[in-house]
Amino acid sequence: MQDKVLRTLEFHKIKEELLHYATSSVGKEAAGALRPSSDLTEVQNWQEETEEAAKIIRLRGSLPLGGIFDIRPQAKRAQIGGMISPTELMEIASTIRAGRVLSRFFEDLAEQEIEVPLLQEYMSTLNPLAELQQKITFAISEHGTVLDSASDTLRGLRNQLRTNESRVRERLESMIRSSNASKMLSDAIVTIRNDRFVLPVKQEYRSVYGGIIHDQSSSGQTLFIEPEAIVQLNNSLQETRVKEQMEIERILRELSSHVAAYTPELFQNVKVLGHIDFVSAKAKYAKAIKGTKPSLNDEGRIKFFKAKHPLISADEVVANDIFLGDEFTTIVITGPNTGGKTVTLKTTGLCTLMAQSGLQIPVMDGSEAAVFEDIFADIGDEQSIEQSLSTFSSHMVNIVDILKKVNHRSLVLFDELGAGTDPQEGAALAISILDEVYQRGARVIATTHYPELKAYGYDREGVINASVEFDVESLRPTYKLLIGVPGRSNAFEISKRLGLNEHVIENARSHIGEDTNKVESMIASLEESRKQAEEEELEAADYLKQAERLHKDLQQQVIAYYEEKDTLMDKAAAEAAALVEKAREEAEAVISELRRMRVEKQADVKEHELIDARKRLEDAVPERKKTAVKVPDKPKKRELRPGDEVKVLTFGQKGQLLEKTSNQEWLVQIGILKMKVKEADLEFLKAPKEKDTKPLTTIKGKDYHVSLELDLRGERYENALSRVEKYVDDALLAGYPRVSIIHGKGTGALRQGVQEYLKNHRSVKRIRFGEAGEGGTGVTVVEFK
Repeated sequence: MQDKVLRTLEFHKIKEELLHYATSSVGKEAAGALRPSSDLTEVQNWQEETEEAAKIIRLRGSLPLGGIFDIRPQAKRAQIGGMISPTELMEIASTIRAGRVLSRFFEDLAEQEIEVPLLQEYMSTLNPLAELQQKITFAISEHGTVLDSASDTLRGLRNQLRTNESRVRERLESMIRSSNASKMLSDAIVTIRNDRFVLPVKQEYRSVYGGIIHDQSSSGQTLFIEPEAIVQLNNSLQETRVKEQMEIERILRELSSHVAAYTPELFQNVKVLGHIDFVSAKAKYAKAIKGTKPSLNDEGRIKFFKAKHPLISADEVVANDIFLGDEFTTIVITGPNTGGKTVTLKTTGLCTLMAQSGLQIPVMDGSEAAVFEDIFADIGDEQSIEQSLSTFSSHMVNIVDILKKVNHRSLVLFDELGAGTDPQEGAALAISILDEVYQRGARVIATTHYPELKAYGYDREGVINASVEFDVESLRPTYKLLIGVPGRSNAFEISKRLGLNEHVIENARSHIGEDTNKVESMIASLEESRKQAEEEELEAADYLKQAERLHKDLQQQVIAYYEEKDTLMDKAAAEAAALVEKAREEAEAVISELRRMRVEKQADVKEHELIDARKRLEDAVPERKKTAVKVPDKPKKRELRPGDEVKVLTFGQKGQLLEKTSNQEWLVQIGILKMKVKEADLEFLKAPKEKDTKPLTTIKGKDYHVSLELDLRGERYENALSRVEKYVDDALLAGYPRVSIIHGKGTGALRQGVQEYLKNHRSVKRIRFGEAGEGGTGVTVVEFK
């Protein structure tokens, strides 16, 4: 990809925006080096990484990326035998610790079944280096100083230093307390000059104390004298300091050798952490511009739904649908200046560059981006004063270069093609250039003023006209792209709206050729037809929604009717059965009486007649048949497939299709139940989502383990406050009444910042320093409401 094209499409501004979202210098370095790729597999991999990071940010808020430094120069210096300073060693330990924190974070993601396979695989190459971190933190403090614990020798020397300093101060303070001191000293204090303890003695009393003069005041009235009585003590103190520095140097060289042994691992860790920070920055930027992951192809097919220029304010930018490379490979946009034609070119080119760089783009879901081998752009007035080239010549230099390199895997953007010369020749040249690029198989979007090009799309297959809408009523462009409609001149309409005399306008119309008027009329008719079609489409969509609602209401009413009918029929049948049962009982009594009479009085009643009478009585009991619920005929529907979400009409419940068990029957999952349902009883709702359907949030309850202490030692101020904010939320969710935050004593800046944040937190009841056994002023104890 040419650097000139990247500058023309302002890709560098995208990278500048991206830099703001990287937290470390190595992440910023990766963002600054970002370039588009023309390899489809590589671009797909980049897009997947960005999507995984975006998924983490959606579910967890952010990645823990604090405390990362670019330690490669220090590691390289240690590798060649150099000595690393305490501050640099502290940065190495901080970077190792940051890597281990990030590793634990990804382990936590795996436990929660949040799948981010590409980033997990990348993190697997991180080296823990726990032993090296331990060696450094044992010897170097979080402030970059060598600790007494670094070696027994250093501890002994520093104890000796403190003892000698105490002796020197005691001798000098006794001199200050003497009766004549107030008269002979300019000030009753002990001070230091040239690393030696001295007294400020007035000029006239210099001989009283003897010793060595190290300095004098600007007025010369005060001399800073090392009294003779403490010269030997100061000498001893200096000797001990020299030994201390030698021991510190020995410790640093030893630690540097340990660092040198792990140089390859440290380089790998920096690479991994920098890449994770870079991918996280891409995801954060995508969230800021409301970007989405496009599907990708290498067939030159672009489908941007509601595409927005990422560098235009969200309050001003207009979203447009941009399609190219499917039904047509060339778009010719005509229309007046300031209408948004150039913005359309830049939006297409910049979104494509972003997609090929692994960045999500400001388009709606379902959009598709092509991976091109090259993108060429001739946009804007690139007149070169140094080369004494006109605007036309400058454009032609670019176009000649483009025609040398363009092929079927190129995207070409021409702005004002053929401008800057005679209109007739410029139009002819523009048509010829478009034909040449089209024959090479490239994807082309070109803008032009020439009316001759308005008919270009009608004469050639694979070419379509487009324009940017202009509202004559408000005399302002709407910036809406209209594909399929060529732009028309609005000069007469605008002049009329501005008050130009009607006869002047009519006179102007008479100077325009008949063909031009026909073209303008045709375009006006197309625009009118388009507006009418859009209105009718909206009206039809409204009718369709109303019809769907009515259809569903009727279905519910029919189902309710048949259910009510069945209920009433069941009730009537039950009542009839009760009456028949009563009649049967009475008939049985009569039959029994007849039998008795036959036996007693020899009545002529035969048994088979009695049996026939009972049978007729039993047949009188009504049988209840359920009325099948008939659902009104539905319009022809889409063929059902496994995974589709459907509605089971009989039960009014939603379910998911598992498999087809016969020609007219499906196995449906409804909640925890699985049942076979007739296909006629199923209503299609929607197809399964292709994206991950896991929950978008993970809520930590009281079973989630949160430590009762948060250790901030070694953290930078901003990272520390970010950790405090997250920790307080986790502790509240865990239901802790009280926690401790370890910030150390140090300069007090971190402690003050932590306590200021806690004082303003609505869930904090009170805070206090730790007791003597809890860490004293190095710990803040927090009690929650």
